[in-house]
Amino acid sequence: MTQTDLFQTSGPYGPEGFSYRPEAISRDLERDLMRRFETLPFEAFDFHGFKGHRQVVYFGWRYDFTRARVETAEPIPDFLEPARAVAADLAQVPPEALVQVLINRYGPGAGIGWHRDRPQFGKVVGLSLGASTPFRFRRGRPGGWDRRTVPVEARSAYLLDGEARDVWEHSLSPVATLRYSITFRTLRP
Repeated sequence: MTQTDLFQTSGPYGPEGFSYRPEAISRDLERDLMRRFETLPFEAFDFHGFKGHRQVVYFGWRYDFTRARVETAEPIPDFLEPARAVAADLAQVPPEALVQVLINRYGPGAGIGWHRDRPQFGKVVGLSLGASTPFRFRRGRPGGWDRRTVPVEARSAYLLDGEARDVWEHSLSPVATLRYSITFRTLRP
């Protein structure tokens, strides 16, 4: 493995199936959402008993890692509808097709390791609020990894579909200051 393998990027765009929209939401909407998030019942992310540094709250559906299945969650609150409309526009689906919402709160030092979203979910749209962060991609190849890094700015939106969704893993480096993400997902038939 060479240094190029470790730090190769694709500029502002990620792998095939990845779309990025800077300034997808207004500062006013970002501020309103972050204010409302302060009232939500966040819990430490639980992965088979391991408690992550990030905190989460689910709406619509949630994935239970212990039972390995999708389960119902609280209904999607009305205050998320403007963000859901932005996500639906990027994914080119009706807003009601985005049936699962995950809100992540990343405090200083929190990130998320390499993963692919669960196969029960289809298109994945993320909205980034607060701090910016590098959004990292990797996929295995003989002798190493293909890697891409996309800077994800506050108020931006991104779509994971196709290869970016199903072939590439993604992760986020630990943040220095508070960051929220809203992840909207469709369910696969």
